[in-house]
Amino acid sequence: MIVRSLSEIKGTDREICDNNWTSARLLLEKDGMGFSFHITTIYADSEIEIQYLNHLESVYCIRGKGSITDLKTNQTYTITPGTVYALNENDKHILRAEEELELACVFNPPCIGNEVHDETGAYPIAETVNTLTWD
Repeated sequence: MIVRSLSEIKGTDREICDNNWTSARLLLEKDGMGFSFHITTIYADSEIEIQYLNHLESVYCIRGKGSITDLKTNQTYTITPGTVYALNENDKHILRAEEELELACVFNPPCIGNEVHDETGAYPIAETVNTLTWD
């Protein structure tokens, strides 16, 4: 069993900060769950263009207000507490935070821990990814 709290992640190597966001990585590839789980804060008035070419991501909004624009369709969706979105086709998108957003994020394959967005807006893929076989 793995039990961790957000407060014990703060200030450790599991908390990654970039220009517009901070991500507390509660579960990583090395935890062997087949996915990673992060609590990510997007700072107010931020705009980030992202395309996870190597990962699928599901996001649940805990707090704040923002929007996501699908760059394939140019459709924009409002993000408020209780909203979930899933980037099931490695969707290129722009994430905007009108207010600070607190998001619960799940990545598959799991992140290894120190990823930040590269020049394409993606996270690199871990060299080794757990594969689970369900009988």
